[in-house]
Amino acid sequence: MNWGVFEGLLSGVNKYSTAFGRVWLSLVFIFRLLVYLVAAERVWSDDHKDFDCNTRQPGCTNVCYDHFFPISHIRLWALQLILVTCPSLLVVMHVAYREAREQRLRETKGDNYRCIYPNPGKKRGGLWWTYLLSLVFKAGVDVVFLYIFFRFYRNYTLPRVVKCELPPCPNVVDCFISRPTEKNIFTLFMVVTTCVCVVLNLVEATYLVGKR
Repeated sequence: MNWGVFEGLLSGVNKYSTAFGRVWLSLVFIFRLLVYLVAAERVWSDDHKDFDCNTRQPGCTNVCYDHFFPISHIRLWALQLILVTCPSLLVVMHVAYREAREQRLRETKGDNYRCIYPNPGKKRGGLWWTYLLSLVFKAGVDVVFLYIFFRFYRNYTLPRVVKCELPPCPNVVDCFISRPTEKNIFTLFMVVTTCVCVVLNLVEATYLVGKR
């Protein structure tokens, strides 16, 4: 990962965000992205390898694993982080479009041109709507993924033992999940930080509408 480019994008997002938006970005970067990169990937790295079932029937362990883990936590979190950060970059792109348009007018008409955007980063007109919709989209993405996690993993928790009787298993077999307590702690942490991010997005949207 090119951290210089990433730092530039973050500074651009911070520059055009409100105070609530800066808190949200810090929360996503420190408590979600860094936790995901540093710790969560390692916790789930042995997910399939250490999923043990008390049978040697070929294919039984794979079928049971696929049934209880239709998609891995870390892959869902990766998709969630990508979708939830993209709208902030759209705001930066909208401001860059305004600045480029001003630059083209200045080059075409000289210094006597009529300035369209005296302050390209000021949240008015189309940029105000872009920013507001980005907040709604980010909150919506987080809520949808909270629901997906709840549907796949009831109450966001993993049991220590699951019972499986799917073919080709010869009978009801017990399957054991690797490090369920540690995974439950990380899952709870990510769920709580996601809820805080949703609240921050809604508060910022309310602030933006009330200020206008």
